[in-house]
Amino acid sequence: MLPPPTPENLVAFWPVGVSVVAPIAVVLAVLYLLGAVALWRRGRRWSALRTISFLLGCGILFLTGSLGLNQYAEWLVGALVFQQITLMTVVPPLLIVGSPGRLILRATPHRGIGRVALRVAHGGLRSRVASAVLHPAVAIMVAAALYLGLYLTDLVSVAIALPAGHELLLMTFLVGGIVAAVPLWSSDPLPRAPSYAARLADVGVELQIHAIFGLVLLRTPSLLFSAFSSPPPSWSVDPLFDQAVAGTLAWTYAELPLFVILIVTLARWGRRDAKLAARHQPRHEADLEEYNAYLASLERRGSSSAGDE
Repeated sequence: MLPPPTPENLVAFWPVGVSVVAPIAVVLAVLYLLGAVALWRRGRRWSALRTISFLLGCGILFLTGSLGLNQYAEWLVGALVFQQITLMTVVPPLLIVGSPGRLILRATPHRGIGRVALRVAHGGLRSRVASAVLHPAVAIMVAAALYLGLYLTDLVSVAIALPAGHELLLMTFLVGGIVAAVPLWSSDPLPRAPSYAARLADVGVELQIHAIFGLVLLRTPSLLFSAFSSPPPSWSVDPLFDQAVAGTLAWTYAELPLFVILIVTLARWGRRDAKLAARHQPRHEADLEEYNAYLASLERRGSSSAGDE
């Protein structure tokens, strides 16, 4: 039996029972560093900020699956929701800002098996499946399914009771978060580039989903989840309080990354419009000068006609 979920136990490293997402984080970090180092050795540039962002995402992913919080997530819905928010809204943007797709294209040799791998990657990226999966509407469906659908129907209790059910949930959260975040964050070439208006609409709907989810958990006076209704008595944890903690996390922790996306999207939109305006400015000035010259010529003709009379 686990000891009581004190703050020290929640943040302690648990080498036994580490989630599968922890070794995945290590593998991703190693592969990324190998690609970045390969470029640096060839004298080719690769952003240190991108590297830091990706490695930070890997580090948070590793901690999510290796700290004591991971052990308690099968008993406390607040711990599971914290893991979910981290895997869906915190880790994916950090990984995507690292531009791993662009790194693969630059670091992979364009001969031998590397050439084959690049062709497969290009083919997959241009496929109809990729275009459909990366549609902005999919991000909304993912958020609705993994927050409202999973919890408000108590499917989460069914899933976590399955053998390796917790691991399955964590992997689903991570993959769903990446799929939802790519259209919003990626600077790599995509089969479908959503407009800034579509991105803002996406973020707005996701904010509402988190708000509804959090409000339901906070305001419901009864227990919603059978799997989290009976924590060990020795812990002295009120399951209703635990449920309220999960709702508070949805209201606060889950919303912050989306507000960052909102600010970044507005900033990018403004920069794009400024560039377009600057690009069209010389043509506009030339047209204006031509028009002024035309008016001046008309004025000269009028003056000369008046003088002749």
